[in-house]
Amino acid sequence: MTPLAKLEAAMRRLPLVAILRGLPPADAASIGSVLDDAGFSLIEVPLNSPQPLTSIATLATQLPNALVGAGTVLTAAQVGEVHAAGGQLIVSPNADVDVIRAAVRLGMVCLPGVMTPTEAFAALAAGASGIKLFPAELVPPAGVKALRAVLSADTLVLPVGGITPEAMAAYRAAGASGFGLGSALYKPGDTAASVAAAARGYVAAWNASSKS
Repeated sequence: MTPLAKLEAAMRRLPLVAILRGLPPADAASIGSVLDDAGFSLIEVPLNSPQPLTSIATLATQLPNALVGAGTVLTAAQVGEVHAAGGQLIVSPNADVDVIRAAVRLGMVCLPGVMTPTEAFAALAAGASGIKLFPAELVPPAGVKALRAVLSADTLVLPVGGITPEAMAAYRAAGASGFGLGSALYKPGDTAASVAAAARGYVAAWNASSKS
């Protein structure tokens, strides 16, 4: 399955990106296992984590049907490193055209961070697979609705930053396609059991939001 096909399948099934910032490589397999059990198939290890490429390689091998890759990708060279480690997903806090184009050349999914329509359209024109609306703390649901009004209906818009289970319904009603989930889902030192419980809470909130 291609990276884009994995993205499309995940967006239909459970469009939640697990952001594992600070994940130690020794915990990658156990955390990946509980996320997989909960239904997650979008997993990001930010590059400012300890030995992130090792964790990405472990997760990509362990979960071949998941879309695994890196966050906080800031340079085209880093894109190549993630690809060499087996990663297929590139997520950035900003919309760097060189990063986006490097990911596209390698057939990877790229979700750059944007906050304004200008940034969003520039990222999409460069070949981004969708946009990461970041930081979501500064963009309330009303802002998502306004942005969604000018984007193509099939554009993936994923708010990231401070997203709690309780906030998901309002963002989804405003047009969010899915979410990136950070420290409320995983932070360094969390046990697999605590991550499993948090993951189940997010899945339940997502499913409830689809019925509201």
